[in-house]
Amino acid sequence: MENLLIAGVFLATFVGINIGGSSTGVAFGPAIGANAITRVGAGVLMSISAIIGGWTVGRDVVLTVGNDIVAAPAFSLSAGFVVLASIGLTVLVANLLGIPTSTSMVAVGAMVGMGVGSAGVKWDVLVRIARWWVVAPVLAFGTAAAIGRWTYDEIAAHVGVTEPATSPLRIRWAEGKPSLQIADTASRSDLVSTFLLLLIACYMGFSAGASNVANAVAPLVGSGTVSIDAAILVAVGAISFGAFTIARRTMATVGSDLTALPTTAAVLVATIGATITTGLSYLGIPASLALSTITAIIGLGWGRAKRGRNRAAPSPPATREETVRCEKPPSFAVHPTAVTLFRGSMVARIIAVWMVAPVAAAGAALTATISLV
Repeated sequence: MENLLIAGVFLATFVGINIGGSSTGVAFGPAIGANAITRVGAGVLMSISAIIGGWTVGRDVVLTVGNDIVAAPAFSLSAGFVVLASIGLTVLVANLLGIPTSTSMVAVGAMVGMGVGSAGVKWDVLVRIARWWVVAPVLAFGTAAAIGRWTYDEIAAHVGVTEPATSPLRIRWAEGKPSLQIADTASRSDLVSTFLLLLIACYMGFSAGASNVANAVAPLVGSGTVSIDAAILVAVGAISFGAFTIARRTMATVGSDLTALPTTAAVLVATIGATITTGLSYLGIPASLALSTITAIIGLGWGRAKRGRNRAAPSPPATREETVRCEKPPSFAVHPTAVTLFRGSMVARIIAVWMVAPVAAAGAALTATISLV
């Protein structure tokens, strides 16, 4: 039993590392793409944000995933090991593909697969979770579409966030301690824009920690072998390690391959996605930060394209370089279409992985559970 527990903790750490790789890309990809921070700096801020989110709001999600899905007061440690293995393998494959998948969906899918093969599943709880999985992206899309349709142009013109021309802030290491340095050439505009981008990124990191800690350690907590405090410390430590190591590919995907959003738009969709995810985490619902964020991107693009077809006056363009705080009314000939605001092929690829990943995790957990029984 002791050896199995040690193996389970190592496996939970492995899962947490992969979660850190995926979530850091979602949270700090836009800031990296906007040249607001280095990858090392993103790792530091992601670690701090995830620790705070996991230790506070994340507890409710751990209890939901660990105790409320499987129809048993507690399941065996070997069953928890099966769940963690299924989660880790699925998320690892997604990270190797460079796609920030929904670890919450994967974790719930693995728990359902294990429950079907053993003690059963509390279907009422699963239906409640699945219902929010539908409501959350619809809410994100609707909110972003409304902003794009009616208020985005005014926001970009009066309080728009410019993209930093250089990296004005850098985190340096001296004697094993990080220190923040401001570049001598940094302008006031670059500093303000960088601060806003990093503030939103940290908010997303907080949301990611709140929603994803459960995905790494809820099976151990549900088996009754690890306390929730110890489990959260293991999870946030692993997520931090993943933020410094394997997050590079997903940061590149979100920062450059997924969308050509203006900086102002990136701040808006990040705020929408993080707010929805944090709210659901507070309710104990394992939610997908990536899903809410991507659907907000699509909704904003759709709303702006809709506004362009119904207004004679053009709006600010879709490129980062041209969307700035305007001192005079913009005069552009062509309104951006939804296609210019996000890359459809990459969005389709991500959505396909979202659909397949939880089913694959459930199938793997069910097969392993049946074989063990």
